[in-house]
Amino acid sequence: MDAVNTLIKPALVALGDNALVCSFAPPATLATQARVWAVARAARDWPHVVEVVPGMNNLTVVYDPLKADPLALTAQLDAAWDEPPEDQAGGNLIEIPVRYGGADGPDLDEVARFCKLTTAEVIARHTAAEYVVFFLGFQPGFAYLGGLDPALHTPRRAEPRIAVPVGSVAIGGEQTGIYPSESPGGWQLIGRSTSVLFDPSRAQPSLLAPGDRVRFTAAGSRA
Repeated sequence: MDAVNTLIKPALVALGDNALVCSFAPPATLATQARVWAVARAARDWPHVVEVVPGMNNLTVVYDPLKADPLALTAQLDAAWDEPPEDQAGGNLIEIPVRYGGADGPDLDEVARFCKLTTAEVIARHTAAEYVVFFLGFQPGFAYLGGLDPALHTPRRAEPRIAVPVGSVAIGGEQTGIYPSESPGGWQLIGRSTSVLFDPSRAQPSLLAPGDRVRFTAAGSRA
């Protein structure tokens, strides 16, 4: 068993009178997320648990306050973190084509300047990695992806945009992601994809799910 899994446990606090939140200290890692997913799967089958919400570096367990014993549930959660996850990223591998630079990626030049790389090097590094979906949040289908090359870590914009185009591929801090729909946003836009990240008419509305792996491919660029 990994030493990280045996030595580090999340902080556990009450959220109102019907939920418990387990939170790990940053940074977010695949090993930590695998433990979150594993405990989430287990907790869904526990008596009097109403909802389980895995996040990035955290897990929220909502319970029936009239039936559950919070102290017993706390002890159950505490014990569950000692169990090693079965796998870390056994999901599907999904390729996302991206048009980098130009109007599709208006912040590509800024990311290159900040990282002291050429735009071609930014694209090469961004497409070289295999990412893992840590969790979905912010808006339906928005996947927070772990695995960004440290050389591409770039701060969010000082002034967020009012409207980020649908399909925009962006970098925010140590993560990269894709905007499933037009929305405000402060991440650095380096490209755009035509992949449909969220469609409520599909049997599985979100293209990506926690644990899935993602590869970006350059579908032409204006860098």
